[in-house]
Amino acid sequence: MFIGQEYNIFGNWFIIHFTENEGMAFGMKLGGEWGKLALSLLRIIAVGLIGYYLYTLTTRKVRQGVVFGISLIFAGAIGNILDSAFYGLIFSESTYYQMSTLFPEGGGYTTFLHGKVVDMLYFPIIQTTLPTWVPLWGGEEFQFFRPVFNLADSAITIGVFWLLIFERNFFSSNKQN
Repeated sequence: MFIGQEYNIFGNWFIIHFTENEGMAFGMKLGGEWGKLALSLLRIIAVGLIGYYLYTLTTRKVRQGVVFGISLIFAGAIGNILDSAFYGLIFSESTYYQMSTLFPEGGGYTTFLHGKVVDMLYFPIIQTTLPTWVPLWGGEEFQFFRPVFNLADSAITIGVFWLLIFERNFFSSNKQN
């Protein structure tokens, strides 16, 4: 797919939309090559710490729900790191008019740990124009759930929500101990 290409799966509310994310969630990024390298190294350190914490939890035989939630976060973080680390090495640069090439002759578009993360899941569930009587935004287009994300982002989000909703007691009991 080329940048911006999309396929409607279920009408206009589930779309496979190809985009590349240079940085963190919601397009935030650290500037330049050094910023991208620092972000990649921070991600690797975070995954190492999460992995160590997950190991200690399993040796302490904590509730499986806690391990499940943290495992989702761990797996999603690894997925985004792998994408960032290797995508730029094995693909040519994508544009709005041309698809990238797998294993291009001159190599990928960037070096190790400097690649972009592919996002493709898009759920613009509500698309409408706000009534003119709505203060400040009346008459403007409104779209509910604008972010484009990937499976790794989904795993991280589900893991965080799982922990917040179902495993709050684990973290509050750890504070007391």
